[in-house]
Amino acid sequence: MILDVTSADSIAQMAALIRAEHPSLDTMPLSPVGAFQSRTVALATLMREVTNCLADNFRDRAAQDFPMLYFACGKARVGSTALSNLFGMTGMPSYYQPLKAMLRDAMVGRPLTPWVIPSGTGEPNLFSKETIGPYVLAESLFNPLQLLIEAGYPPSRLHLIALDREPASALASWLDKLISRASDSTLLAHYAIAALSAARVASYARQHGIPVTHYVYEVSKEPLSSIRVLFDRLGLSGIFAEKAVTSWQEPGHAQGTNARVIFPAEATIYKVPNLHTSDSAYRYQFRATSSLSDHQLAVLERCGVNDVYRNSVAACVRDLDLNASTAARLFGERAGVAA
Repeated sequence: MILDVTSADSIAQMAALIRAEHPSLDTMPLSPVGAFQSRTVALATLMREVTNCLADNFRDRAAQDFPMLYFACGKARVGSTALSNLFGMTGMPSYYQPLKAMLRDAMVGRPLTPWVIPSGTGEPNLFSKETIGPYVLAESLFNPLQLLIEAGYPPSRLHLIALDREPASALASWLDKLISRASDSTLLAHYAIAALSAARVASYARQHGIPVTHYVYEVSKEPLSSIRVLFDRLGLSGIFAEKAVTSWQEPGHAQGTNARVIFPAEATIYKVPNLHTSDSAYRYQFRATSSLSDHQLAVLERCGVNDVYRNSVAACVRDLDLNASTAARLFGERAGVAA
């Protein structure tokens, strides 16, 4: 399928299908897209290929041999890489979107490299982040949590950290950082689709009895207190360390800040210059939104992306037990939705 990214109507129609969880999303043929996708293939086929590869590694393992996996997922550009670094700084193995890397290999017919999960005996806790979007429809629609469950990862060994970020700020980041790889109209369409798809992941988790903690990027305006509460919520207060939040090694030193972050091998086209901001601590990065057009902002409202964010804020306030004054500081007028 080629989405008519010049048409707000067609983006809205796709958004309606996602909100309705219409089965055609899994079966419609997705057309090749340059170097990103060389096959005409349905999402269901790609998901099945990745699931089968994962299952080869999961099949003969006892449930207790799986580590507890803290699985962070959201649309792209929600601060997930910084969160990966933070978890890696605690000494926990921290994986950088291994499932999307497998999906991307499947899109071009490349042999899949399985994600090899260590034994829970040696590594009782893992962190992994997955982002949805941005370049093609398949990666803007896929459900990475579904891949794990259908491959045999025990739901009892999973905790979803549902990520989100203020919609205009996140879209502005997509348009600034990713424009060398896709047009602004493509990025707008895929952004709306990815934002709605991310909400489906949290719904899928609840359907399978997987605990969900909503963590919205704006809470990183007060990073130390927010991360402490997050770790308490996850049952990880015993490994919380202030240094993991405040004292990353300075950029440029011989040993990087992310010694325990494990990156997959990916094609050169995915290596975008200056995609991630170098930093020496976990902190909020402001993103100006004045460059966004009225049309772009209207698409966010019409397709329900702003509604998704409002729900994320309400859930984050609830899950992190933020009081009204704290919510107001972090979310401004959006906090009124969560009160």
